Amino acid sequence: MISDRHAWSRPELETVVPGVHRLPLPLPTDALRAVNVYLLVPEDGATELTLVDGGWAIDASRDVLGRLLGELGLATGDVRRFLVTHVHRDHYSQAIALRREHGARVALGAGERDSLEVIHHREDGLDAQTAGLDRAGAHDLATEVRRWVAAAEAPPAEDFADPDEWLADGQELAAGGRSLVVRETPGHTRGHVVFVDETIPDAGMLFAGDHVLPHITPSIGFEPAARPGALTRFLTSLAALRAEPDRLLLPAHGPVAPSVHDRIDELVAHHDKRLDEIAAAVVAGGSTALEVAGAIRWTRREYHLDDMETFNRMLAVLETDAHLEVLAAQGRVRRDADAGTGVDHHASA
Repeated sequence: MISDRHAWSRPELETVVPGVHRLPLPLPTDALRAVNVYLLVPEDGATELTLVDGGWAIDASRDVLGRLLGELGLATGDVRRFLVTHVHRDHYSQAIALRREHGARVALGAGERDSLEVIHHREDGLDAQTAGLDRAGAHDLATEVRRWVAAAEAPPAEDFADPDEWLADGQELAAGGRSLVVRETPGHTRGHVVFVDETIPDAGMLFAGDHVLPHITPSIGFEPAARPGALTRFLTSLAALRAEPDRLLLPAHGPVAPSVHDRIDELVAHHDKRLDEIAAAVVAGGSTALEVAGAIRWTRREYHLDDMETFNRMLAVLETDAHLEVLAAQGRVRRDADAGTGVDHHASA
């Protein structure tokens, strides 16, 4: 029997454990299909609810959220607190929109301050990414992305207002009758956090956001205030979680999975394999992240770089560059500055 890989994204409420419910909310693109938000309901029946992540502020998401809450006899106005894993639009914007309407409080990792500042003050989207493409030798792709951004509708600035609370690593939270601990997990974004729930002994859960996903590998360093070192931060964060007791995985995209450890092991193995592939591509003559990205395959469908649309080609080149950065730190490749262009991302074996 063939299982439906996308069954998790159906807009149907799932009770993970008593008092913790998974609500898949639709996204406006087909790539990820949905984002899971998790509802925490106190056992005493109080209606001051907490949501882990908020969804994308679009009408379809708002309608599904209202319907699924209604199945529990609740309403969106009963949500009084949002614990958001990171600042990406599919996690943050609807939390802010519902705060405007109902007065709920929004909490976000303190490491997202810089990205919010960039969002508040920049004129063009994806500035850090297009600059990264230029440094990686992908000048034509950078121009293509700039044109794509210019033609796209900018997200409403009011959906990226500051949170009410900045969260710190190790902070303890009481939410929905449960005890959560904040863990900083930089990599996908610098300020990404996860929430560790150890309320029930020997039945721990991890609200993992986009840090640990069961079906896909998270993009690395895709954020307004992008900085070097994202892949190193990501692998270090994974190792820190792997050193903790194993837990039930509650991801933002994909089904609930029984083991955080098992998925971390798969993610680390994936990046080890990718590092080897990229090192081999440099040995074969690839001298920029663009050339190397064009020499390897992408996604489980084994696409060539040119087979993908603009957005995913951008991610592929930038992630190739992040892997080259790690390989250089390991001494497996050398990155030489180009005095004529200012490009410091030429690589050789």
